[in-house]
Amino acid sequence: MDFTYSEEQQMLTDSLRRFVSTEYTFDTRRRNAREHGSFDPHIWSALSEMGVAGLSVPAEHGGFGEGPATQAVVQRELGRALVQEPVIPGGVIAPAILRGFAPPEMQAACLPAVASGETIFAIAYLEPGTRYRAEAARAQARREASGAYVLSGAKSAVWHGAAAHAYIVSAWLDGALALFVVQRDAPGLTVAGYPTIDRLAGADLTLADTPATLLTVQGLEALELGLDHGIAAQCAAAAGAMERLIEITAEYLDTRRQFGKPLASFQALQHRVAEMVMQKELALSMAYVAAQGLDAADVAERRRKVSAAKVVTARAARFVGQQAVQLHGGMGMTDELEVGDYFKALAMADVLLGDSDLHLERYTAAMAA
Repeated sequence: MDFTYSEEQQMLTDSLRRFVSTEYTFDTRRRNAREHGSFDPHIWSALSEMGVAGLSVPAEHGGFGEGPATQAVVQRELGRALVQEPVIPGGVIAPAILRGFAPPEMQAACLPAVASGETIFAIAYLEPGTRYRAEAARAQARREASGAYVLSGAKSAVWHGAAAHAYIVSAWLDGALALFVVQRDAPGLTVAGYPTIDRLAGADLTLADTPATLLTVQGLEALELGLDHGIAAQCAAAAGAMERLIEITAEYLDTRRQFGKPLASFQALQHRVAEMVMQKELALSMAYVAAQGLDAADVAERRRKVSAAKVVTARAARFVGQQAVQLHGGMGMTDELEVGDYFKALAMADVLLGDSDLHLERYTAAMAA
């Protein structure tokens, strides 16, 4: 897999950087989180027009049919700006599940709307007490005499759930974990949204005999594939966030003076910034490893590479975030600077889509296999 930017990838990167520098400023992002639940339809529409939502959607369904390498390029750029829109759940995880497991008629109905940004999917697989384990779900599906399916149960911590138009929901059906599509306006569905510490948003779902459409009875396999695509994208976004945070920190050290000299002139602080850069480069390399793993024919190889990238990136993200706060001194603890936003986003790199404990266990099992 070649990670050298192609001409098309470079053009897309340049377009995204220009867009976020003018339309997605620090104040805009804060206002978006405060007033719009971290989702702005105008921003989402603009990103969709640039191809972000349909990047992984096959060309026959209105997308661009790009692979993991291009997705890593885009997510790295979006991570630099801490873009809050539901790009990973709606533009990465959902398309991976739909194109890999949904029947042709469902793909034809859903994927064009995903590519255009008209429909945003969220993934509802976590439940209270399940600790990231999809197989521990308790939601139940029932097929009625008419042939229609209804779901009952509760889902928690649905990433960008409040902004979604539809949900991919896991539930047990005849002894197997299956995935279903539930529309936002379906009877019996209650959505309770809330902000998260990183200025994003989550939601809890309650399903009471809620009508649903069967996506696949291979629920565990489909979820694992979709979440692996999401983790690879998340790692690239975290590497981009670290990259930008290091730039912000270096700029601060260049301007802040102590003993008549800029802080950047002190060798001890230079060493700490160098360590931050090394951790960022390590995370970026592992993001490429995760992207490469998505194309592996062997499932165990994919699991090893994705879980290893998740663990290494989470550790690097915590280190870079903590160092940036400390190097900003007292100002790093205030809400006045961007550094706090980046620190919170990087702290969430560990807990989103499975924490390090889960992925270390998964990596070990894949190695044993």
